[in-house]
Amino acid sequence: MTKQITTRRDFIARSSAVAPAASVARSAALAAVAEHGIPQRPIPSTGEMLPVIGLGSSKVVEQIAQNGTDPLLNVLRALVAQGGKLVDTWPRNAANDVGLGRVISMPEFRDKLFVTTKVDQVGKDVGVRQFRDALRNYQRDVIDLVQIFSLTDLDTHWPSLKEWKAEGAARYIGVTVSQDSRHADLEQFLQRERPDFVQMNYSITERAVEERLLPFAADRGVAVVINRPFMNGTYFDRLGGKPLPAWAHEFGCETWAQFSLKYILANPSLTSVLTETSDPKHMEENVLTATGELPNRKERRRMREFIATV
Repeated sequence: MTKQITTRRDFIARSSAVAPAASVARSAALAAVAEHGIPQRPIPSTGEMLPVIGLGSSKVVEQIAQNGTDPLLNVLRALVAQGGKLVDTWPRNAANDVGLGRVISMPEFRDKLFVTTKVDQVGKDVGVRQFRDALRNYQRDVIDLVQIFSLTDLDTHWPSLKEWKAEGAARYIGVTVSQDSRHADLEQFLQRERPDFVQMNYSITERAVEERLLPFAADRGVAVVINRPFMNGTYFDRLGGKPLPAWAHEFGCETWAQFSLKYILANPSLTSVLTETSDPKHMEENVLTATGELPNRKERRRMREFIATV
């Protein structure tokens, strides 16, 4: 039997009953952005401010070969229109990366994006080649953030990242993990090194970093970027057909996507959250979520208790 996958689009289609309230909330959020902008948090190593919602672009970049660059262009326009700028990706193949470079180099995005890349292969020479290819394909002399993907060949690549930062080709450097099994390795790395950034997985349903790793990174003065806020989409499948609890509206929560994002954003230890989408409307919704009320400690506990039952 084929498992039915529940997508974010499915949830929205089933939620027409709350559309008027959601429309009011959206209008209020747009007004808040117009007046104050999207909330931002500082990068500890420099004090530079970064919007709390970014784009995890790997899927929409990977689909350039099939769908062209318009989906990427439109989702970036939605991000920038609301004051966002963080675009996280890593080398896929030359054709897709060249397409990405064409889009992020358009005049309308000049000086408006914070672009990252990653090294994800074993071997010093391969890592150097990946970075140089990214500079060329992205049409950039400097990349804002270079990361080692999933701690791959960490001891080999970390000295290279330090060199790229020293020579001015990378503004910031860091590492990523997206699985609970790598958290101990990340903590060990943070005990001996102080990167500018780390990425880690965190959501209402994946909370392993909450008690120790997330506050430890913050205490070390490291910017924390969150990935997998929706568990790469399986979050929506897990909640398939279940109504949002009425009490979630008390802190401006109208969708399951907001339910996880608001829970994450209420944690002061993180810097920004990556939301992966190719839909401009979803990108706008994700950014606007950050402008509204966030759950307090009591409400976050209630959210945890609820999610454990579904």
